[in-house]
Amino acid sequence: MRSLLFVPGDSERKLEKGFSSAADVILIDLEDSVSPQNKAAARTLAADTIRSRHAEAKAAIYVRVNDFASGLLEDDLQTVVAARPDGIMLPKADGLADVERLSARLRVQEAENGLPDGAIRILPIISETAAGVFGASTYTRGHARLSGVTWGAEDLSAAIGARATRDENGRYTDLFRLARSFTLLAASVAETAAIDTVFVNFRDSAGLRAECLEAERDGFTGKMAIHPDQVTVINEAFTPSPEALAEARMVVDAFVAAGNPGVVGIGGKMFDRPHLRRAERVLARARA
Repeated sequence: MRSLLFVPGDSERKLEKGFSSAADVILIDLEDSVSPQNKAAARTLAADTIRSRHAEAKAAIYVRVNDFASGLLEDDLQTVVAARPDGIMLPKADGLADVERLSARLRVQEAENGLPDGAIRILPIISETAAGVFGASTYTRGHARLSGVTWGAEDLSAAIGARATRDENGRYTDLFRLARSFTLLAASVAETAAIDTVFVNFRDSAGLRAECLEAERDGFTGKMAIHPDQVTVINEAFTPSPEALAEARMVVDAFVAAGNPGVVGIGGKMFDRPHLRRAERVLARARA
C-alpha cells in the first residue's frame, strides 16, 4: 500500500472521483468527514458503493468506521461487512487489545455473511489518544488481520490540548514526532506496514513531496491522502527508484554469489546482514 485515499462516505460525487484515482486503497470514511445526522445515510451509501465497485476496482476498499467510544461501531459493521470490504480502518485504537476486540466482532459478522474467517483486514490508527501512543508497545504480539499501522496528529492534539501540531517551520513538534516514531517501531515489531499520516495542505505539492521522501527514508511504506491530486505524488515517492532497485539487486546478488555469508564487500564497502534485509525489503516493495 503506497497511497490510501480518504473519501467522505456521504458524498457520491467524491466517491466517484476517488475511485477514478490511482490510489492503492480507497478509504471510505464514516468518521470525521461525516456529520452526525449523515451517519446512517453514509453507511448505506458506503455499502452500496462497495457492492457496485468491488469487482472492477483496482484499489482495495477499506472503511474507516467510528471508534469504540462513539457507540456507532456496531451499526457501522452491521451495514458495511455485508458488502464485503477488504478492510476496516479503526480510529483511536488504544493498543492491540482494541484490534482484538474488533477482530472478534468481525469474526461474528463474517460468519453471518458467509465470509471466510479472517477475510477482512484491520488497519488501526494508533496515536490518536495518549493511551494509543503508550499502547504502541502492545503490537509486539502482532495479529493475523493487521494490514499495517498508521498514525494521526490532529485527534491527538485535540486530546492533549495542543494548539498546533507543527512549529513555525512546518515541522512536527517533538510530541508528534514521538507518536510518528512509535508508529514505525510498532509496525516493525508487528511485522506489518507502516503508513504515514495525511498532509493536510493538499495544494502544497512540494511540501507533500518533501514529507513523503522523508517518510520513505525513515521506513514508512505508504501515506494517506485527503485529495485525489495527492495520490500521484505519494505513489511516485513510495515506489523504489531504478537506482534503489539496482543497488538492492546488487546487494542480494552479492550475498548469493558469496554463499550467503555474514558480510560481503562490494566496491570497497562492507555490507552485512542488515543491509541484506533492507535490500530484500526494497525488492519486496517493488514486487508489491
